[in-house]
Amino acid sequence: MTELPAALYTAAQTRELDRLAIAAGTLGAELMERAGQAAFDALCERWPQAGKLAVLCGGGNNGGDGYVVARLAAEAGLQPQIWFTRAPDQLKGDALTMARRCQAAGIPMQPLTHSDLPRSADLLVDGLLGTGLKGPLRDDVAALLRALNGLSLPVLALDIPSGLSADSGMPLGAVLQAEMTCTFIGLKRGLLTGEGPLHCGALRFFDLQVGRDVYAQVQPDCLSPGAETLQHRLPARRVDGHKGHYGHVLVIGGDHGFAGAPVMSAQAAARCGAGKVTLITRPAHVAVALIRQPEIMVRGVDRPEDAVALMEAATVIAIGPGLGLDAWGRGLLDAALATGKPMVVDADALTLIAGQADIGTADWVLTPHPGEAGRLLGVSAGDIQQDRFAALDSLSARYGGTVLLKGLGTLVQGEPVDAGPVRSLIRDGNPGMASGGMGDVLTGVIAALRAQGLNGFDAARLGAMVHARAADHCAAAQGERGLLATDLLGTLRQQLNHRLQGHELPQGADKQ
Repeated sequence: MTELPAALYTAAQTRELDRLAIAAGTLGAELMERAGQAAFDALCERWPQAGKLAVLCGGGNNGGDGYVVARLAAEAGLQPQIWFTRAPDQLKGDALTMARRCQAAGIPMQPLTHSDLPRSADLLVDGLLGTGLKGPLRDDVAALLRALNGLSLPVLALDIPSGLSADSGMPLGAVLQAEMTCTFIGLKRGLLTGEGPLHCGALRFFDLQVGRDVYAQVQPDCLSPGAETLQHRLPARRVDGHKGHYGHVLVIGGDHGFAGAPVMSAQAAARCGAGKVTLITRPAHVAVALIRQPEIMVRGVDRPEDAVALMEAATVIAIGPGLGLDAWGRGLLDAALATGKPMVVDADALTLIAGQADIGTADWVLTPHPGEAGRLLGVSAGDIQQDRFAALDSLSARYGGTVLLKGLGTLVQGEPVDAGPVRSLIRDGNPGMASGGMGDVLTGVIAALRAQGLNGFDAARLGAMVHARAADHCAAAQGERGLLATDLLGTLRQQLNHRLQGHELPQGADKQ
């Protein structure tokens, strides 16, 4: 077992890794034995008291892994029973070999049907459906998975929970809910976004001793960067530095009735190291903003043209929080776009952009949640969630720049300076972040990093990681429920000054 790797793959890429490993000299049967052994070891560690195992075996290599687990369990003195959806004599290749070994060992086998389910087992081992699923499940297969969920037994999934798309992380009709998933050779991207984390339980990865030369032949679809990858991107502070060296963030927002959102963005930008932070808002909100954070320069404007000089003086413009959709907000957005300055675009500004044609610019970071992404593409939030990677591609193609799609397994796509995949997935974060203002704080974080010299892609993914890890730190200290966006402000500073070192996962997270 290894730590979760940074490289994420599609199902097709994982199959290619498997093929290359076999071509390099490792027999397919040996890889299957290693997968079964790894899963059985994890099973014994997680469920040491489990004696009666129901091993559910489908008709492919995923089922072959299950047959290996069953044989190893029998050799260890446990009581496995194999429940198959395809008769062993109808199997092919390595799966057939493993099934015959189980038959020779005298392990009991029987068909798995809706009317005959393993109700008395201590544990289900899910080897039914692998990563090759491309379309919706047949109704009878989906009904079988739902019936198995109804048994309320713990489930160990082999490679991926049955019914889950390895590419999108969404159910293909139904998913067999796992308490732990042991995934092999390539970490499937769908396990970490969409609904993947909801269904896979504790996630463990095993490379099955596949050599680095094999991995070097397949470029990952996506990277899930760790702290060590991003920490060096943040420039060191100069010994003779002054505020002019660290950029000027201009936050624009706060129409009538929405004073708080841009203030939180400005506070986050200041806490994340911007040299100067200015807030443009309605005149009625100036006093409130200064009371909240006197270090911020605040200008009240009623006419967008009165803000142009400040826009021209800024290093980066963060626009959208509390901006509103009326003439005031539209005018400020048009003026900001006209400057050609680097921008972080969020909230109402995204909705305004969605209503305009031919507005794309190469030097902005768009930060939509699924609902805003849907408006940008003219579809529903549900459509976005059905395939977050496809939505990210569409947003990038239509609007350019860097796109950060919020949600479980936040995705970032842009143009990196270094060669490699052009998108990243952020694993950090917790349900406590589902509260008002979190996105406003993230806008300020990204703007501050952009102002300090990072390109849009690096500012977005480092900002998303710092933001999520700050939330994890706060949740670990006091719990997820009741977590507020402003609780993150002091911790953001701590995260950046520690260069993201020593981060602790929230309680209950699996470190493997």
